[in-house]
Amino acid sequence: MPGMTRSTARRREAARALLVTADPDLLDDLLRLGSAAGVELEVAHDLPAARPRYGPAPVVLIGGDLADGCLRARLPRRPGVVVVCRDAADPRPWDLAQPLGAEHVALLPAAETWLVERLAGIGRGPAPGAGRVIAVLGGRGGAGASVLAAGLAVTACRVPLRTLLIDADPLGGGADLLLGWEELRGLRWPQLARASGPVDPAALVDALPRRGDLVVLSCARDIPDEETPVAPALPADAMAVALDAGRRGRDLVVVDLPRRLDEAAAVVLQDADRVLLVVPAELRAAAAAARVADVALAYRRELSLVVREPAPGRLSAAELARAVGLPLAGTLRPEPRLAAALERGEAPGSAARGPLATLCGRLIREVLP
Repeated sequence: MPGMTRSTARRREAARALLVTADPDLLDDLLRLGSAAGVELEVAHDLPAARPRYGPAPVVLIGGDLADGCLRARLPRRPGVVVVCRDAADPRPWDLAQPLGAEHVALLPAAETWLVERLAGIGRGPAPGAGRVIAVLGGRGGAGASVLAAGLAVTACRVPLRTLLIDADPLGGGADLLLGWEELRGLRWPQLARASGPVDPAALVDALPRRGDLVVLSCARDIPDEETPVAPALPADAMAVALDAGRRGRDLVVVDLPRRLDEAAAVVLQDADRVLLVVPAELRAAAAAARVADVALAYRRELSLVVREPAPGRLSAAELARAVGLPLAGTLRPEPRLAAALERGEAPGSAARGPLATLCGRLIREVLP
């Protein structure tokens, strides 16, 4: 093109993501999402066409239809690979994601918002993926998911890690209240949800309430008015922005998810490096957790269980994990002083020793590279 320098041409070439698929319907969907993200997609309909661009492309989207072929072709493992599919019942893309070295499996249409944000991040500073994301989900009401999420965030800051705690439950009590931060000024979900136009990740993190290395994006505790009797759901696109900001600017992002999974929660489930399902050591709680797990597993292939003791019926953590059908990530032992500390406004995990801090420390070490 006249007037284009060689360096400009190289930059434009580097900004083109690679799409590998022979599925015409999936191709149409992804070209639409690429247009929404302002990113040009270079399309390869077969493996020979994909191979020359597989390494240099900033992001590679592999359609579920060609994931098996990419694995057989022994393409090199690299960061920035996403397997994209539309059939939640087909297990093959999930099974092939790890051998391919894929960062995520994006299930459309639930992952459309996340995928647009992922593509929009190309050429917008450091690539996403530096920070890790842990999501925490309660297997029933009062399971202790919010306490574990806050404990993970507080413990991570002692490492020290730069940490973002995202409160994704509009009907919860607010992460800021759990931490004793309710008086701190800063951005909360209602303000972010009303934001129009692009949001700068660094500016978002800087606007949040902060103490030391911990910043928090909390839901508001306003009582819904008569015209809005139900608390509004968090926007999925705003959640994608928050996760992107956390991955870019923090070492660790912890998300406290609601039990009733909405579109914003689906974005988190698609993006998280690890999802923990918290369940008390009770038979009825195990039955409820199994139902929650079934819903969550529609968005990802991996969940792990955290069992909260005591066990009134002497049900062991291993037995409960088998009943729910999930691998056991850990057991949270009773901590008698924790409830009193929470009532005094002390953040979960503030005590450097104890069952909660010990479990959180191990879970953080397992998810960090």
